[in-house]
Order: sequence, then C-alpha cells, then structure tokens
Amino acid sequence: MVYLQSLGAAKLIVVIAIFLLTFYVISQVFEIKMEANLGHIFARSALDAAARSTKPPRYKCGISKACPEKHFAFKMASGAANVVGPKICVEDNVLMSGVKNNVGRGINVALVNGKTGEPLDTKFFDMWGGDVAPFIEFLKSIQDGTIVLMGTYDDGATKLNEEARKLIAELGSTSITNLGFRDNWVFCGGKGIKTKSPFEQHIKNNKDTNKYEGWPEVVEMEGCIPQKQD
Repeated sequence: MVYLQSLGAAKLIVVIAIFLLTFYVISQVFEIKMEANLGHIFARSALDAAARSTKPPRYKCGISKACPEKHFAFKMASGAANVVGPKICVEDNVLMSGVKNNVGRGINVALVNGKTGEPLDTKFFDMWGGDVAPFIEFLKSIQDGTIVLMGTYDDGATKLNEEARKLIAELGSTSITNLGFRDNWVFCGGKGIKTKSPFEQHIKNNKDTNKYEGWPEVVEMEGCIPQKQD
C-alpha cells in the first residue's frame, strides 16, 4: 500500500514537472517571438522615419526652394517645338498647360492678382496665322498691379508689331524687342512695374544650335514674385 502511494506520488511529481517544463518552453518561445516581432516593428518604424527625414521637401509648383513671406511661387516653361505646349504654374496652381487644353500657338498669357495671387485670366494669341490687334487690346486692358506671365509656343513673333512689343516692354521685358521667328521665350512681369523684370529667359532660333529641327530647346524659369503692397 505504501509502495503504491509512493508510486502515485512519483507519477504526480513527474506530471507536474512535465507541465512546468512545457510551460517554461512555451513561454520562452513566445517571448522570443514577441521580441522578434517587436524588434521588427521598431526597426521598420526607424527605417520609415529615416526615409521621411531624408526625403527632400516639395515646394509650391515644384520649385527648388521655398519662397519668403509675401512672395508668390511660380514656375513656367515655353513650348517644345510645335508638339508640347507651354506650362505656367503660380502658387501650386497650374494655370496653363497642354493637359488643361488651354494653350495654343503664339504667345500664351496668364494674369494673376498681384495682391492675392489669385488667377484672373488666361489667353493665347496666334502670332503666326492670327491678328495682332486683339493681343494689343488685351495688353492695354491689363490693370495696374497685375502679374503677367507669358510663354511662347511654336512661333510667337511673326505678327508682333512695334506697338505690341512696346506694350510688353512696359510690363518689364527686355528681350521682347529681339524676339524672333520660332524663338523660345518665357517672361514674368507686371502692369505698372517701375523697373525691368528679373524674370525672363530667351533662346534664339538657330539652325546650328537648335535642339529640335527648326526650334530651339525649351526654356524654363522659376522664382518668387513679390506681393504687391498697398
């Protein structure tokens, strides 16, 4: 009887020992898995944070640096030959582009409120097969304090006359007097400007240096336009 009791006690001790050993092994495995999962999560978070910190910031219109306070960001490009139209962006708002389907052969013009940066009007004037008179009337109608952005597409000069060139020069352009057949040109000025604008790029049509057959390469320009103050 004593022998049986001792045997039963021994079995019980063995069962308890096996249970405790099994529990210990399971807890260790679970702890290892938890540590591995947490380690993976923390490592992933650290990598994501590092990626975010190294990603370069994006500025309005995709320009290379942020504009100071009380300035409007802009970026623009002339047309490419007679295939891709010009693009004009102000304050992260694309005003004119081929995608918007509001550009055309000649001189493309966007008007922006000089105080608020809000778009006022967009138009294009065919300077190859069109009439310069509507363009002249449009230029005369621009109100003081208006920001004026212009870009050529295909040909922006053939129909330009002295009066039209003078009106554009009064907006701050220096290159308009030399703009010729199929030249590429982008310009940002303003009505009532007292000095010549620093925002202008011009490439002559030259068969020896043209990037495209019959047209020079695209001209691009970006910058920060000072807000008009009262």
